[in-house]
Amino acid sequence: MSSDNSVTVVGNVTRDPELRFTASGQATASFGLAVNRVWNDRQTNERKEAVSFFDVVCWREMAENASESLSKGARVVVTGRLEQRSWETPEGEKRSKIEIVADEVGPSLRWATAQVVKNERRAPAEVGAAAPAAGRTGSSGPAPPSYDRGEDPF
Repeated sequence: MSSDNSVTVVGNVTRDPELRFTASGQATASFGLAVNRVWNDRQTNERKEAVSFFDVVCWREMAENASESLSKGARVVVTGRLEQRSWETPEGEKRSKIEIVADEVGPSLRWATAQVVKNERRAPAEVGAAAPAAGRTGSSGPAPPSYDRGEDPF
């Protein structure tokens, strides 16, 4: 992780993680994060609050773990890097957004407890496999839609 582009945010998950797979079978998950800032206005002595919303993107095993572990409302700590993504709409409009590409995601223990269960390490041949491991949530039913950003994140 480069020290000139790193961010750590603590906030609440705004939507359940959406797990998808690239055309090459690499797992990716994205979820929304609301980060609240509360302060007292010194002039009016009123309590003020501002909320910032971020999209968080996880890759590989972390994507699968986030999809299984997180749900809307969970308070998490996310460390990662900011990345701008640009695209063009079908109408020809140029759009862009800044996402947090996660290096680490964990539960916030400020107002909650958590139980951490370590996953078994997968053999190198299994890494990047498109099918979720046995016993994982969502292993029954249709495969998730393909999600290809055109390039690998690393």
